[in-house]
Amino acid sequence: MGLVTGKEILEVANRDGYAVGAFNINNLEILQGVVAGCIEKNSPVIIAVSEGAIKYAGFDYIVAMVKTAAELSPIPIALHLDHGRDKEIIYRCIKGGFTSVMIDASHLPLEENIKETKVVVEMAHAEGISVEGELGRLKGVEETVSVAEREATLTDPQQAERFVEETGVDFLAPAIGTSHGAFKFKGEAKLDLERLKEIKRRLGIPLVLHGASTVPQRILELALKYGADLKEAKGVPSEQLKKAIALGINKINTDTDLRLAFTGAVRKVLAENPGVFDPRKILGPARDMIAEVVKEKISLFGSSGKARSR
Repeated sequence: MGLVTGKEILEVANRDGYAVGAFNINNLEILQGVVAGCIEKNSPVIIAVSEGAIKYAGFDYIVAMVKTAAELSPIPIALHLDHGRDKEIIYRCIKGGFTSVMIDASHLPLEENIKETKVVVEMAHAEGISVEGELGRLKGVEETVSVAEREATLTDPQQAERFVEETGVDFLAPAIGTSHGAFKFKGEAKLDLERLKEIKRRLGIPLVLHGASTVPQRILELALKYGADLKEAKGVPSEQLKKAIALGINKINTDTDLRLAFTGAVRKVLAENPGVFDPRKILGPARDMIAEVVKEKISLFGSSGKARSR
């Protein structure tokens, strides 16, 4: 089929009221697991790549792998830069095969965020590439993005309206109370759904939820059983995600849950088979576990069977 833009995928999701998973990848096995799960559920998918993943796997390798996956798959696939901060990397993505980019200038004052984002939008749109912006800040750590609790700020709906009007972004990531990483909440998770409702009412465009991994109990228990030190890990409850989708979230970023699945599966193989040294036997189960997690996410997000609804 070939790669499509994030806008093409998310406009349909926005129209029909469901969310699409943006799954972060770092290597071939994660990509294969994600795509296999999406094909089985007949779901569109956004393959998200962080600046850290690009530095780890190599820009050309990433683009080639995802392009190949898109060409061989019957589902719509977009290649998206997640949390773009480095302008050189953003511009390379725009010119080098990505079909969607995120410019994350949320750490800057509003005026500067608008200015920086608008520059990227103009360049990307000239190449037919969609753009995600961010307003407000999520606490937690993701790759090169680290935000302390005292620095986290929720998105102001009025500012969001101005931000979208002046920048021309195709979709927006508002901060409504989620957090990056595996340790999202000290107490009960609570998203500011009224804030989300008002932002959606004002904007009408696809909205993105970052820091949205649910940290499934069975996956966490698998990792813990085989030695992982993650006892306090806690994610966003599925019921909260369902409510957020109903109120206008159309793209849900998922990274932590895939890492937990990968880690748990690898730990299990090595613990139960200490003599194994074939990478295929170590990484193959991790790939399969990721596919299973992705299928569960698709059912939760409501994108199952939507690959043909464009």
